[in-house]
Amino acid sequence: MDVIALDDPTDAQIRQWHDVLAAVHAADPAVEPAPDPELTARRLLGAEPGSRQRLWAGADGGAPVAVAALRLPGEPGAGRPGEIDIRVRPEHRRRGFGSRLLAVAAEGLRADGRTGVIAQVLAGTPAVPFLESHGFECVLTLRGLLLRLDDVPAAQVERLLAAAPEGYRLVRWRGAAPDEHAAALARAKHAMADFAEYEGTPWDAHRVREMAEIVAKRGDDLYTVAAVTGDVVAGFTEVVVPAGAAGRAAQYDTAVVPEHRGRRIGIWVKAAMLRWLAEERPEVREIETDNSGDNAHMLAVNEELGFRVERESLEYLAPVAALPGPGR
Repeated sequence: MDVIALDDPTDAQIRQWHDVLAAVHAADPAVEPAPDPELTARRLLGAEPGSRQRLWAGADGGAPVAVAALRLPGEPGAGRPGEIDIRVRPEHRRRGFGSRLLAVAAEGLRADGRTGVIAQVLAGTPAVPFLESHGFECVLTLRGLLLRLDDVPAAQVERLLAAAPEGYRLVRWRGAAPDEHAAALARAKHAMADFAEYEGTPWDAHRVREMAEIVAKRGDDLYTVAAVTGDVVAGFTEVVVPAGAAGRAAQYDTAVVPEHRGRRIGIWVKAAMLRWLAEERPEVREIETDNSGDNAHMLAVNEELGFRVERESLEYLAPVAALPGPGR
């Protein structure tokens, strides 16, 4: 197999990359929407602000049969792990293409001073045994949920909003957090104890603004609703409406600070978000989200709102030192 670095992918190479993604989607038992050609092109042509990316394609005497994307958040040597995504056409699996691309990516990780790498894959797909055979360990189970807004009665939303917890008020903003709430929002994000446990980067006001900037530069819209008491963000929820969303938005973070739990703040801010979207973005008819499998409280909140489980994903982590390199 010939490995080609795509530092500046051409239109033809982008189409070939998308063909690999489409073939994988068609073969694996996924309930995710089919890959979109425009979204594929956007992701290949520019890394998100605050990160860099490396792209490789593996060809077998012609067009690519396997592709690998490596995302490198932060500066070289940053404590955050890299993020790897490898896809191999079904008819070319078990022939070493994925392993070769992983080895090339491992060299890229070492050159960038990274010590860890993560990968997210759908449960029940061939990606699971592939990662486990290369020393990756599952560190998080995520349940993919979908809420169809037509199934949520307006009366239910109003009832939840009316049951406001005493001593709290709702604030909301579109885009970056206002200065008076940025640091408090960052502190509230520490309430999320799943991915952050191994991501290794603390939340602060700068990172909160960086995340909003990333969303905005993609052309997407970030909506945040927070429950505030005094100058403390006790809980919050975020939804991103992608550019050209075709009716589906993405739930980002939702969290309630531990000392404010037990007051139904989580479902309160989520209900406020549903009413806001109905007013401002009526074209949004679905919201998708991922919940940690052991986050029973948030799963119960989402179930009460009407979210239904559609898939299960797994987050894997590996030390870069344990990965092979070319020729090893």
